[in-house]
Amino acid sequence: MLRVASILLATAVLALGSGSASAQTVGDWVLGNYQKSGYWFAGIAESINGGKVTIRYDDGERETVALRDVRPYDWMIGSRVECNYKNAGTFYPGTITSLAGEKAGISYDDGDKETTTTGLCRSR
Repeated sequence: MLRVASILLATAVLALGSGSASAQTVGDWVLGNYQKSGYWFAGIAESINGGKVTIRYDDGERETVALRDVRPYDWMIGSRVECNYKNAGTFYPGTITSLAGEKAGISYDDGDKETTTTGLCRSR
C-alpha cells in the first residue's frame, strides 16, 4: 500500500512539474507570450475559460492566449530581462536589481541603471 501511494505521489509531482505551466486562478500574476513573439511579458490573468487565458499586461495591453502561452510570473532579483530603456522604444538586456510590485530596478549590461516598470520589460 505504501509503495502504491509513493508511486501515485511521484506521478502527481512529475505531472505538475512537466507540461505547460499556466495561470491557476483569475488574479494570478503571470508571464504571457505576447502575440507568440517568443518574448514573455508580465500581466494579470483576468479570465480563464476553455483552455484560454485573458491577460491584462502591465503595459495596459490585453490579449487572450492558449494556456501553453502563459507561465507563472517568476521574475525576481537577479532575473535576466530586456527592458525598454527610458521608454525610448529599444529593449536592452539587463538584470533585475530591485523589485517592488510593478517597479523594477534594472542594471543594464552596458553599465546603465534605471528604475522602470515591469510593463516596460520582457524575458525570453
